[in-house]
Amino acid sequence: MVKDINSNTYINREISWLQFNERVLQEAEDETVPLIERLRFLGIFSNNLDEFFKVRYATVKRIDEAGKTGKSELGGISAGELLEIITQIVIKQQSDSLEILATIHKRLEDENIHIVNETQIDESQHRFIKNYFIQHVSPALVIIILSDLVKLPTLKDSAAYLAVKMVFSDQKKQFALIEIPKTMDRFVVLPKKGPDNYIILMDDLLRYCLNDIFNIFKYESVTAHMIKITRDGELDFESDLSKSFIEKISDSVKHRQIGEPVRFVYDKTIDDETLQLLMSMMGIDAKDSVIPGGRYHNRRDYMDFPSLGRTDLLYEKIEPLPIKGLSLETSIFNNIAKKDYLLHTPYQTFSYIVKFLREAALDPKVKNIKITIYRLAQISHVASSLINAAKNGKKVTVAIELQARFDEQANIDYAEQMQTDGINLLFGVKGLKVHSKMCVIEREENNKIKRYGFLSTGNFNESTATLYTDYTLFTSDQRILKDVVKVFDFFETNYRIFRYKHIIVSPHYTKSKLFKLIDSEIENVKNGKPAFIKLKLNSLSSYMMVDKLYEASRAGVKIQMIVRGICCLVPGIKGMSENIEVISIIDKFLEHTRLLVFCNNNDPKIYISSADWMSRNIENRVEVTCPIYDQDIKNELLDVFDIAWNDNVKARLLCGTHENKYRHNNLPKVRSQFEIYNYYVNKLQN
Repeated sequence: MVKDINSNTYINREISWLQFNERVLQEAEDETVPLIERLRFLGIFSNNLDEFFKVRYATVKRIDEAGKTGKSELGGISAGELLEIITQIVIKQQSDSLEILATIHKRLEDENIHIVNETQIDESQHRFIKNYFIQHVSPALVIIILSDLVKLPTLKDSAAYLAVKMVFSDQKKQFALIEIPKTMDRFVVLPKKGPDNYIILMDDLLRYCLNDIFNIFKYESVTAHMIKITRDGELDFESDLSKSFIEKISDSVKHRQIGEPVRFVYDKTIDDETLQLLMSMMGIDAKDSVIPGGRYHNRRDYMDFPSLGRTDLLYEKIEPLPIKGLSLETSIFNNIAKKDYLLHTPYQTFSYIVKFLREAALDPKVKNIKITIYRLAQISHVASSLINAAKNGKKVTVAIELQARFDEQANIDYAEQMQTDGINLLFGVKGLKVHSKMCVIEREENNKIKRYGFLSTGNFNESTATLYTDYTLFTSDQRILKDVVKVFDFFETNYRIFRYKHIIVSPHYTKSKLFKLIDSEIENVKNGKPAFIKLKLNSLSSYMMVDKLYEASRAGVKIQMIVRGICCLVPGIKGMSENIEVISIIDKFLEHTRLLVFCNNNDPKIYISSADWMSRNIENRVEVTCPIYDQDIKNELLDVFDIAWNDNVKARLLCGTHENKYRHNNLPKVRSQFEIYNYYVNKLQN
């Protein structure tokens, strides 16, 4: 069905995203993935889906409610049709996820890990649960008694609720909702019995304790079923001129909790009377995605499933490696002054970024530090280093993006702390998100200012640096860093459009520069010269970039693409994209590096970038694409791309039929993430 509703030219971005999330679900299904990691992939799948409904489904719904078809933006499908298609795909995926979860539960039992429900509690567990409920659960519960006389309070976005129905001897009924607090552990570990571990979900613990909660009601029977509502995640801003930008963002984040509902998920065994009552009270209508599900929702909590000390059921942790030639025990500036270095997390340690900032904070010769921040760790050594620098008299400028989706509150908290400690904050440019990842410091050397810095594909976040693959270039190349300073000047004087000689900056130059690079490959192939393009992106959804790649393919340019998520391009179509191959890799780490390689007549032009090839990154954000000039780093990036391209274990072939087929072949097995780590080990040894 899905195949037929798309034009032959583009794959709809929402459908492509859902196919990406199906690849995540495949990891949960994969028997070769460690068992607890499979549960965590289920959690990632569920968390992804929550965000999809808050953002993408909500956007399509707004288009439809505005009376527009949106076909030009949606790849040839009307918004109304697309809402129906999304719901059908999600219902199928949710059903598959429940089957996968049931299989994993059986496998857990084989490993002496038992997830018990409220009907399977023995006497010793009874005492533990009752005590746990009294001490930890009961004081935190929010119970809403439903009544015709009292308006239903607004249910929180993505919170899980138990819908309770009590039936009395005279057949009268009382309904209630129990909010499951997000602050509580979803999984309660019960006392161990010999080699056997026992876990009960908070949902079932509450079911077991229903009588303790509602004992003032003299009911004859009581039932409880899970429901969850997802709300529109778009931020709406007030025009109140008396409020600061931070206040407006903060108020808008709070308002998100009462945004319009876009999805309602419920336990399919709930009785119709309870379901209809809830939908009526919550104002759920036909344009909302109503999805029957299993007994448990908020499966994103499986990302935090307890390991129980069973390291054999987890991925083996890797020890992040040092960068060859770059010591953490000597001055990082002295090393970078001699040559550029590339950091590739999580294979190599994020400590280099913290070391750079710590050294800048202490070095008397450092006068200025400028950095962009998009997402920080909850406890951020990056932020503390910047605050330390400000306290040491450095002029510290931080361009912080307060609209980093779903991390707004964390960034607001850090922004307020930084302001208090004397850091100069910049809030970007009106109408543009600051998504570039860069830092430049100015150091006085021989009575002159010399610049050092780094540019990255990822956020300066210690937590995600252990999970996301990202490139960071450390450099003292004054040509590049002079351009970087101009970007910071643009933040402060954004009525001026600066010219950059080396880096590529959105929104002013990315399209024209990328077109020029692609045109050069087209010209070379026409003149009989070598020509190819190699791209590694998170997403490709800009139709103008897709069309340009089609043009290159028709001219005969060979294009290899590794795209983790959305890919609106249809590869392998004769006369349109026959020279384009696309794979997607989903594995232990989240592929987040963005790399662009242009053959340039066998003298490759290579770039790392903060930007995906999406309209928002090219037209509506401040993004930086940085050239690589160091030949050793160029060779390394080409080597790593080739390792990833040869993956035949975790790579899927992307095509227009929406299938996620593994790229298995008879060649020696290459699991790229493991091979890349080995590549860096060998690099150190040689």
